[in-house]
Amino acid sequence: MLLTAKRRAGRTFPISPTSQRSGDAEPDVDEPISAELFSIERLEQHAATLAAAQQVRPPADRGMAIRPRVAENGRVLVETYRVLAQAIKDERTISPAAEWLVDNFSVVDEQLREIRDDLPPDYYRELPKLAGGHLDGYPRVLGLTWAYIAHTDSLFDPESLRRMVHAYQEVEPLTIGELWAIAISLRILYVENLRRLAERIVRSRADRLAADELADRLLGLGKADANDTSAALRQLSNSHLSTAGGVELFQRLRDQDPAVTPALRELERLLAAQDTTAEELVQLEHQRMATMNVTVRNVITSMRLITWFDWADFVESVGHVDEVLRSRSRFAEMDFTTRNQYRSAVEELARRSPLTEVEVATRAADMAEMAKDATPLDATDVAASQRMSDPGYYLIARGRPDLERAIGAHVQESCTIARPRGAQRDQVFRQIEVEKIDAHTMDRRRPRRHAPALAGEGAGGPD
Repeated sequence: MLLTAKRRAGRTFPISPTSQRSGDAEPDVDEPISAELFSIERLEQHAATLAAAQQVRPPADRGMAIRPRVAENGRVLVETYRVLAQAIKDERTISPAAEWLVDNFSVVDEQLREIRDDLPPDYYRELPKLAGGHLDGYPRVLGLTWAYIAHTDSLFDPESLRRMVHAYQEVEPLTIGELWAIAISLRILYVENLRRLAERIVRSRADRLAADELADRLLGLGKADANDTSAALRQLSNSHLSTAGGVELFQRLRDQDPAVTPALRELERLLAAQDTTAEELVQLEHQRMATMNVTVRNVITSMRLITWFDWADFVESVGHVDEVLRSRSRFAEMDFTTRNQYRSAVEELARRSPLTEVEVATRAADMAEMAKDATPLDATDVAASQRMSDPGYYLIARGRPDLERAIGAHVQESCTIARPRGAQRDQVFRQIEVEKIDAHTMDRRRPRRHAPALAGEGAGGPD
């Protein structure tokens, strides 16, 4: 394990170009999702730059599947937990970062279940996919959340995320589905980052154990004989030491007399060939362990925070469609179920027309204002005018055919067409969330993507 292994074949997830690679980067272990720490103002600037640079694939392009990587991350984290738990059972020392992982593994396991439950295939296929870059083929919203995690050291803060999303949408508005996908994207990437950190924890621990065994042989301890000591010295001479392994070996050998233990001189020669010293190596390893401990702590803390965060309120606060409807109608006074019906109708109409979601919402509001300005002929016309002066009349009620014609939406063959099973499941997920909010429960853990509602479904909107 002191020698770096060959790179894994068939990498299934990209490495961020902004990741900070240390001089001891291991070729078969992905670097953590980490970059320069940004202030909120820098995050906003970066979001605007990112929005201008990102290009998306055609809507029909399904992009890259993400479930296999999520499943692999789960397997790696479970195996890491078992290795570290066994080390604790054997009364072996583990790093503070490893202790964080073991003590809070129930939080990690909950995130894995949330991802499996909250990401229906139909929903994932609808998300716009990136064309180019290190996340080519993956959802655009994943690129945004990747940048957020990298530049915040994996520490979730609602206000910084809100401002970053606002800044991004000043250049390129996100779809309603993408806004709801921010929560699941954060979960996916926090798990991804923790997996990368876990691999480094396990690798460093294995390197220290291997260094211990080599030190025993070099010092002639245990059952080692003279021949074994010579062989160990030759192995040391041909090794490329990792940081963790080099530090462990140095700490075992530093109190020995170089005249009696030539391995110490050989270690110093080897480190000099790597353009470093033992003191520098120790300092680097301590810095790496401290940094890893902070990042693992941030990941676990963020997992807890996003579990209890009110994602429905977040989506409504940053959505451009909500902003249009709030500013031009009594949308904000309606209950969540009705507001959700409006949004679902906008999503569905935008998919069937050449217009964006914001343009569809704007057109519905325009038609409502035109109806409001019309002069009613009698009391019946007054009542009809009041209904028609709300955008919902054109989104989910009898005025919908007029809106469809106005936006050039292609007409569905039948309004009774059965939904695909995935979409049915997606709609059930969203309804569960709606019921939670309407009942004012405290469980806000599962923000769902809202499946489109058929015209006239539900209550609360105009007839």
